[in-house]
Amino acid sequence: MAEYFWLIPLLPGASALALLLFGRRLSRTWVAWQASAAVFASVILSKAAFLHLARTSDGASGLSKTLLPWIASGSFSTSISFHLDELSAVMAVVVTGVGFLIHVYSAGYMAEDRNHSRYFAFLNLFTFFMLVLVMASDIVLMFVGWEGVGLCSYLLIGFWFERPAAAKAGMKAFIVNRIGDAAFIIGILIILASVGSASFAVINDAPRSGLLSAGLVTLVAILLFVGATGKSAQIPLYVWLPDAMEGPTPVSALIHAATMVTAGVYMVCRLSGLYAASVPASSVVAWVGGLTAVFAATMALVQNDVKRVLAYSTISQIGYMFIGCGVGAYAAGMFHLVTHAFFKSLLFLAAGSVIHALGGEQDMRRMGGLKKHLPVTFPVFLVGALAISGVPFLSGFFSKDAILTSAYAGGHYVLYGLGLAGAILTAFYMFRLIYMTFYGDERTPRAAENHIHESPWTMTVPLVILAVFSALVGLIGLPVFFGEKANLFGRFLEGVFGPAAHHLALSTETVLVLAATLSALLGIGLAFIFYRRSPDVPVRLADRFPGIYRLLLGKYYVDEAYDAVVVRPLVRGAELVYEHFDLKVIDGALDGSAAAAGLAGKGLNVLQSGLVRDYALAFLMGAILFLGFLLIGAP
Repeated sequence: MAEYFWLIPLLPGASALALLLFGRRLSRTWVAWQASAAVFASVILSKAAFLHLARTSDGASGLSKTLLPWIASGSFSTSISFHLDELSAVMAVVVTGVGFLIHVYSAGYMAEDRNHSRYFAFLNLFTFFMLVLVMASDIVLMFVGWEGVGLCSYLLIGFWFERPAAAKAGMKAFIVNRIGDAAFIIGILIILASVGSASFAVINDAPRSGLLSAGLVTLVAILLFVGATGKSAQIPLYVWLPDAMEGPTPVSALIHAATMVTAGVYMVCRLSGLYAASVPASSVVAWVGGLTAVFAATMALVQNDVKRVLAYSTISQIGYMFIGCGVGAYAAGMFHLVTHAFFKSLLFLAAGSVIHALGGEQDMRRMGGLKKHLPVTFPVFLVGALAISGVPFLSGFFSKDAILTSAYAGGHYVLYGLGLAGAILTAFYMFRLIYMTFYGDERTPRAAENHIHESPWTMTVPLVILAVFSALVGLIGLPVFFGEKANLFGRFLEGVFGPAAHHLALSTETVLVLAATLSALLGIGLAFIFYRRSPDVPVRLADRFPGIYRLLLGKYYVDEAYDAVVVRPLVRGAELVYEHFDLKVIDGALDGSAAAAGLAGKGLNVLQSGLVRDYALAFLMGAILFLGFLLIGAP
């Protein structure tokens, strides 16, 4: 089946096209299962291709398929061609596997939505473009997928566009990403002009072969990373992601776990040869990731919307992935991407189950005591919270430890400290969410008290499956003290990234693992004190430090600063152009030409009297003038 790997993106794409054309004529059940079946077929093909690469000794060569020629201009040419190596195979399995579970969950969550077929069409289109992005054989085709996921995020974040907040959030996501993509396009154009090829293999080899100078490598790598800060929601272009919560909850899970925000991390890993050749560019990647990891975590500390807490959590966790990539531990960054895909999709879908149970309520201050009402949702939510907090021996523990250990081994001690601080904050805000939502007194509105219920099986079964993966998937990347060959994930990706660059003594790595464990336990312990044992402590702290509390609650007022510095000046400038140039110059010229034509028409109107004798006289005068002209011109 591996030879048919090129169908992996085409099946969801064909499903999306069919639903867009004929979805309204089909029943809701048929729409949901047709869309899910297409993605499930891609899951089967992805796993078959993955296993093929794992079995073959020359997996680095991968699987390739050219579908048709595309661009030919002078000496440059490119085709629509897919390539699957170890890196893209991992991504394909994650995108299709997590995407399929989100599809099944959506069958229950969106069952009553009146735009049911449009939702599943967009969901499959999202899956299609993400798979094109990760399976593209060159950077030009990757850009098609890159822009495609941007389009789909706009369509799905603003899915309920009749709500002004949703429409605005969709536009915000689209526009912010266009800013990053402008730099991304410039980087691609420089590569094409300098290297003369769009192939990833040629681009990665360009620094060594001399096709790109050291300065140009750094410039291109940073320009491409600016695009990644938009797609993967890092400083300074992270502001769209929290507002993306206006879309349906399964969409949030898909964006945060398997598609949009992982695109930037994958791009850096795909072009690891380019980034490894530039120390300044790699430092930018690592430091932006480290600062974002802590910065976003501080904002999550005080958010009250359950989905926004998870949104800031995603921004923070993506930061960890960029720390790994920036310090040269690309396999560790990808490992955290994989584990994050499972526990973050679990957390979002479990949050959706809570929201579903409460009839749409998302404010944690109006929850509490839900543990007894949601016997399936609570334990799976707890598994997800433990995994992201880095509690041994769940998935997030192994992947986050791999990144922190790599940063320390590479001598990046400040980045290691930032990562450790972020781990404490992560554990704290996640268990703040757990305690406020599932423990304590019930604070749900009276109207919802009698309607709290567990979600249907189409929603709970995917939750249970994701909980199992969130608990166990970390075992594929065990640290060195479990044995030299225990890190199966890192060994699988050696064909792409090569062996690990840094190694630590067993005793040092043991100490680092203990430090990571203690940081997770410290965060959980503080959350227990603040929100279970002494729930008045947060209130007292907010009263004692009102400025800090307002700063965090206001998200450092970055949105307001962008509005004041960028948005309002641009809007006012557009208004001035409209008032003084468009109305006075453009419209004035058009109105003036129309008035001139009208005056000319009125002048000519005197010739149109409607009397035959006037027309006969005009004809006679014309004939006389014509004859006179002929006589004057005669020799």
